[in-house]
Amino acid sequence: MRRRPEARLAEAVGLAAAIELEVVHAEVVWLSAWRPATLIGSGKTEELAAWIAEHPVDVVIVDAAVTPVQQRNLERALKAKVIDRTGLILEIFGARARTREGRLQVELAHLNYQRSRLVRSWTHLERQRGGFGFLGGPGESQLEIDRRLIGERIARIKLDLEQVVNTRSLHRRARQKVPYPVVALVGYTNAGKSTLFNRLTEAEVLAKDLLFATLDPTMRTVRLPSGRNVILSDTVGFISELPTHLVAAFRATLEEVISADLILHVRDMSHPDCEAQAGDVRDVLASLGISDDSGHRLLEAWNKADQLEPEAREALQNQAARQQDAIVISALEGTGCDALLQRIDAMLGSDRVELAVTLDAGDGAALAWLHRHGEVLGMQEQDGHLKLSVALSQAEAGKWLKRQEGQRA
Repeated sequence: MRRRPEARLAEAVGLAAAIELEVVHAEVVWLSAWRPATLIGSGKTEELAAWIAEHPVDVVIVDAAVTPVQQRNLERALKAKVIDRTGLILEIFGARARTREGRLQVELAHLNYQRSRLVRSWTHLERQRGGFGFLGGPGESQLEIDRRLIGERIARIKLDLEQVVNTRSLHRRARQKVPYPVVALVGYTNAGKSTLFNRLTEAEVLAKDLLFATLDPTMRTVRLPSGRNVILSDTVGFISELPTHLVAAFRATLEEVISADLILHVRDMSHPDCEAQAGDVRDVLASLGISDDSGHRLLEAWNKADQLEPEAREALQNQAARQQDAIVISALEGTGCDALLQRIDAMLGSDRVELAVTLDAGDGAALAWLHRHGEVLGMQEQDGHLKLSVALSQAEAGKWLKRQEGQRA
């Protein structure tokens, strides 16, 4: 869905604010055609150059994909550093990443992005870029950065990330031994995922009205109305034209979404471009192999209802009631969150059965099997026996019954 230019400009200003840049001027530039040399026309370039000459401007942000040649020519004409949308998003990720995994992923994305620009665009060492930040000073101490050096660094980072992936896989297998279902929060950046995460888990994850306020994934246990526990995972926010370098670099993190039992898509229904934002999220999920027909359970949390007029909120409630796969909420006020937990509970429990099991007190193997494959909801010891209430998936319940029949035979 096509975005309104004004909303796109506001988002670009928000991205700049996310790394504490002071925006002194922002405007929409209409193009009749893309110029191979400078992207925008010569007249507009001269107009911007004249304005910049009268105002102290350090960085010019172009909210579009800019080729290395266009970037070089614009910098010469405007006499200021120029970065495009991809470069800006990478800069934000570099500033926000806190964990070792996050920093490695961002550096890998930066290096892949820079590889062509460092080599193809700049032939003079004094003009060369370095490091993995466009705004952070002269860069690396070594002056000459070429394909071979960048390639070596990329190879080392990939090896380090492989270890991270292995560690994450071990953690995932450990969680599977305590079979709590995983609910992954996804959504457009600033849709309110972290606010909802804090509301449901009573955690204190950073939640600000800021694009990409949080990057590193966080997991907490949530107790559902039925008494069962689930693991809630807060993931990085998506954005339109998310750089492919980032999607590839954050693949290990996004695997938490792929393997989740339920994907909760948090949407900002107060945003004028909410449908376009939802389409961008679905596109990223589709690139991960997640779609309506992929077998993944998907539920939408229509957030920020508190920012809607009463009539619009009522219409949204009626629409959600008809769809059956959406809940209207306000993560900030808590409205609708109880209904959201009930819907999650119902969706995760649709293939779950509860069994009453009696075991000999000394049958540790059977007790361990039940803990490993199901969720023990309650347990009492009586006359040398253990009486348990156990929740199992239908498949695991069948295995348990066959196991018991085999022992009796």
